[in-house]
Amino acid sequence: MRCLFEEYVFDTDRRELHRGADVVSVAPQVFNLLDYLIRNRERVVSKDDLINAVWDGRSVSDAALTTRLNVARSAIGDSGEEQRLIKTLPRKGFRFVGQVREAREVADPNPRDAPESAPAPPDKPSIAVLPFENMSGDPEQEYFADGMADEIITALSRFKSLFVIARNSSFTFKGKAVDIKEVGRRLGVRYVLEGAVRKAAGKVRITGQLTDAVTGANIWADRFERDLTDVFALQDEVTVAVVSTIRPKLVQAEIEMAVRRRPENLTAYDFFLQATQQFSLMTREGLAEALRLLHRALELDPRADYAAALAGVSHIQNVVQGYAIDPQFERKEAIRLSRLALSFDDSNPFTLAIAAVISAMVGDCESAIEIADRAVAINPNSFDAWNGRGWVYIIAGLPEEAVSSFERAIRMSPVNPTLYLTITGMGMAFVGLRRFDEAIVAAKKAQRQNPSNSQAYHCLASAFAHLGRDAEARDAAARLLEVDPAFTISALIARGGQSNSRLLIEGLRKAGLPE
Repeated sequence: MRCLFEEYVFDTDRRELHRGADVVSVAPQVFNLLDYLIRNRERVVSKDDLINAVWDGRSVSDAALTTRLNVARSAIGDSGEEQRLIKTLPRKGFRFVGQVREAREVADPNPRDAPESAPAPPDKPSIAVLPFENMSGDPEQEYFADGMADEIITALSRFKSLFVIARNSSFTFKGKAVDIKEVGRRLGVRYVLEGAVRKAAGKVRITGQLTDAVTGANIWADRFERDLTDVFALQDEVTVAVVSTIRPKLVQAEIEMAVRRRPENLTAYDFFLQATQQFSLMTREGLAEALRLLHRALELDPRADYAAALAGVSHIQNVVQGYAIDPQFERKEAIRLSRLALSFDDSNPFTLAIAAVISAMVGDCESAIEIADRAVAINPNSFDAWNGRGWVYIIAGLPEEAVSSFERAIRMSPVNPTLYLTITGMGMAFVGLRRFDEAIVAAKKAQRQNPSNSQAYHCLASAFAHLGRDAEARDAAARLLEVDPAFTISALIARGGQSNSRLLIEGLRKAGLPE
């Protein structure tokens, strides 16, 4: 069996580790250690497990074990500080956390020489970023073009929902005329991003094109033109623009494929994608269907952290939206599923963001803030992380910090299907800051995107009432009662998350909504 991760091929039959076309020298004991960790990558391996498997149960000191682990990490380009592939979980054990593809037909590890053994794309959106072409006519500008592709690869790699080919593999195509379908087949990816850089007269123009490598269809294309001042700041700016555009495109393309697939062919990830679409509707029926699909995903893959996390926040939304028949049950399920997701992967920003919101909703704002801050530190390009952080800070009564988080979220994903919730959160934060005119603008925008979003009407009714615009406040209150006929202020408070929303609640009372 061959295990492929990043630019490495781990061949258990030949007992060889390859990096591209090169063989990496590995001592037998270190090879056995890697083999055991990779084979058991779905769980945390204890110190005793490793000693029994690799050292046949002989007495081994902690120092010797640490030394061997560091040698294994070094062989695959990892380190004890980074722990990108082999993670140490204090007082628990160790786990191989790299994305692995298995290929049981052994062939030459260099895909250029063995096209017949090309890996199948993984069960998640997979992408290769090819070296950007230097169109400047100046060989010295090659570093800038390469750096642009490097930055985008690094930013995309932080998303655990994506499988991103490492630089060393995608850069084997540098300077060559390529066929996108062949690139996708050789690297085992569904999507390929190409780009070009042209610098002249103090300006730089960067073009990008995302292609479905299976069908050859163009998914997205755009160009960015900026003044050439600080090169590194420019790379950061364009990277954010590219990543914030193409990641939602990838996910949407995957959702459309999942919807088209025959039910008997659906995987856990397909069910998750369909659930995401239902969740974004934020209706009673949509959340119920999302939970049904997510439980199907967990039946197929009991360790699907992304499915457990989304199921948890679906239960919380049943409470927030007033759909819950038994709110206490919904809260308990939200906490259980959130903890389950974290037990599978406590470094996924999506999972962390959801855990933070759920913690805040059940009253543990201190832990919620800590978790939310960790999510954005792990992936500062994540919409989910910044959006979750915004809601946590609103619930914690820190609206100014919430606004800055929501602004970052909108920048990261300006076409996200749940953006109306983010904009609603922004409106609520503006109410908390007494910026009532801005709250109205935000809430109206959110209401246009989803007229059944009751929280937008909370914001409108409160802001209008604070401004003394009584007729408009009463109209917003009436619209709220149409969307949520059972609404009362006491029920809203009982749902949770409103203990620090004094101005919002005060405005709802002024608007004449029932207690």
